[in-house]
Amino acid sequence: MLKTLVLMLLQAAYVFSCGTPAVQPNTGRVVNGEDAHPHSWPWQISLQVKHGSRYHHTCGGTLVGPRWVLTAGHCIWPGDVYRVVLGEHDMSQQEGTEQIIDILRIVVHPNWDINHVSDGNDLALLKLDKSPIMNDSVGIACLPQAGEILAHGAPCYITGWGNLYTHGPMPDKLQQALLPVVEHSVCSRSDWWGINVKSTMICAGGDIVSGCNGDSGGPLNCVGQDGRWYVQGVTSFVSSRVCNEVKKPTVFTRTSAFTEWLSEVMLKY
Repeated sequence: MLKTLVLMLLQAAYVFSCGTPAVQPNTGRVVNGEDAHPHSWPWQISLQVKHGSRYHHTCGGTLVGPRWVLTAGHCIWPGDVYRVVLGEHDMSQQEGTEQIIDILRIVVHPNWDINHVSDGNDLALLKLDKSPIMNDSVGIACLPQAGEILAHGAPCYITGWGNLYTHGPMPDKLQQALLPVVEHSVCSRSDWWGINVKSTMICAGGDIVSGCNGDSGGPLNCVGQDGRWYVQGVTSFVSSRVCNEVKKPTVFTRTSAFTEWLSEVMLKY
């Protein structure tokens, strides 16, 4: 009970600013993915891994608290060194909005198993070494209420710097694509994802548009009734054959199924 109260107080501290980008995203039309308006998804981060003396983009993630980033468990490998870049849009150039911050602590969900991806729990929380400066380019996404289930067809957006198509190039600029939610009763049909999709997951897309390699860990952005943007999912997996496959929607870890774990970790550390 005390933990819940403390979490509510913590959330209240930034709830008035979460999910409200200074630059409004372009949500006016259905497209097969497009360049996002610069900094219209200010909670989107680039998780970068160190290879030799350089860092390279490996996954996406979402700023969900002043010092907390939510990403996928499969993005984290023991022994690797990571950093987070916030305020990023075009990776091919320095735009002056980037904030590069080291990671103080990595907490992977205890039930995540890389050998059993379809078991779920594909989550990790990264505690930043310091709080970023909140501005028009860096902001926090809202976390959904525990147990919230989105309606079939609800319009959500995937964002990231993942491959533009199967084995295709990585874009310099942040991409966005409309992915309508596919309810669990449909996504779990035998000719869709079947038993590979658990109730703790959320499916979206499943036709022309999907996530792809490099989008992992990034958010499924869905606007709430209050007009704010919520991270309803964390990009987990797509078809192993091709990124865009009919009846194989992008599968996300459903954030609202893990609110208790998220609050426990953020309070503990």
